[in-house]
Amino acid sequence: MVEVKLHDIGEGMTEGEVIQYFVKVGDVVQVDQPLVEVQTDKMVAELPSPVSGKVKNIVVDHGNVVSVGTTLLVLEAKDMKTEQPVMEAREETVLVKEESVLEQIEARAPKHEKRFVMAAPYTRKIAREFSVDIEKIIGTGPHGRITVKDVYDYVKKRDQVPTSLEVPQASSNDSQGQTKIEHERQTRKGRNDLIQDHQKPEVIPFRGRRKQIAKKMTQSLFTIPHVTHFEEADLTELLAYRNELKEMDIHISAAAFFIKAITLSLKQYPIFNAKLDEENEVIYLEKEYNIGIATDTEDGLIVPVIHHADRLSVRQIHDQLKTLTKKAQEGRLEPAEMRNGTFTISNVGPLGSIGATPIINYPETGLIAFHKTKKMPVVMENDEIKIRSMMNMSMSFDHRVADGAVAVAFTNRFKQLIENPKLWSIELA
Repeated sequence: MVEVKLHDIGEGMTEGEVIQYFVKVGDVVQVDQPLVEVQTDKMVAELPSPVSGKVKNIVVDHGNVVSVGTTLLVLEAKDMKTEQPVMEAREETVLVKEESVLEQIEARAPKHEKRFVMAAPYTRKIAREFSVDIEKIIGTGPHGRITVKDVYDYVKKRDQVPTSLEVPQASSNDSQGQTKIEHERQTRKGRNDLIQDHQKPEVIPFRGRRKQIAKKMTQSLFTIPHVTHFEEADLTELLAYRNELKEMDIHISAAAFFIKAITLSLKQYPIFNAKLDEENEVIYLEKEYNIGIATDTEDGLIVPVIHHADRLSVRQIHDQLKTLTKKAQEGRLEPAEMRNGTFTISNVGPLGSIGATPIINYPETGLIAFHKTKKMPVVMENDEIKIRSMMNMSMSFDHRVADGAVAVAFTNRFKQLIENPKLWSIELA
């Protein structure tokens, strides 16, 4: 027999949730055929069959969270000899009978066409916990995607209980009327109990990606002495340059320019592209420039990485940023797309943020957050007042590795690049 176990399919993975099985007991499978879908703290992945053979037993039910190394199902390989042919023959006979009965039931059941549902694995899990058929929910997310809020709204509507109840009138000598009144009283009591149940706190499981985020944030905050440096930048010229590109049908996001400017700044101040090894008392100045992108998803924060950003053009960075963000939001990132980051950015401006003190993505040295850009009057060098597009930014850094003066110099260099797009033709030459 071959045991198919949950193995480490992601960096730092310790547990995973069984979302669904693609096979059932008795199915014949081929090598590399997908057997089961699992949700880790970072991604959704399919586990393939290591051998060709037959599914003998499914050990863990879907919906359960298990640790790495747990056996999920058992296979009998094709070349393995049967130890108990009589028993297996009986089991196969029973299985055939059960399948026959199931086929008859399915044949009598009314056929209906299932619609395609877009929903994250965590959303589907919440729906299962509330015994909700997710196909009945109308999604309010992008392109009709079903969100966790959609599930909760559906459950509240489904379980809504009226708070008032009319009691039928009956004469004192009408025994039937008295019976009705007593029945309505009991009904009202039961419904009031239900209402009280609905007033209890809502319980959300603390596991999976949310639990991993908590561990990482706690590790970072209690290990790294954070210092946050605040600055503002004038994006007027950069936004004008973007508009010129749009007129030539070239669409580049502001974040793509930020990433390229960060890469150029890191080359001049490599201390922020570093990792501290306290045990060996050394600081590693990384030679690769792999920029992590803090991305907000339905299941929590995740950080895909643009590798070798120094070798990419702004347009290539834009394309990768768009692809990685979409894959992160759909839970389709590969492990390699989340590894080996050297510096992280968080572009929260589109959400409306005006400031924050971001937590560093351990074990990196720095993280910079870009906040909302807004037009405001600015006093220029000649004392002339002009309306400019100003953006706030906040940079957190590891004070064990770098000092405040270097952090100011780093952000000043970044600011110089994004405020003067014409400099790029010189810097990238």
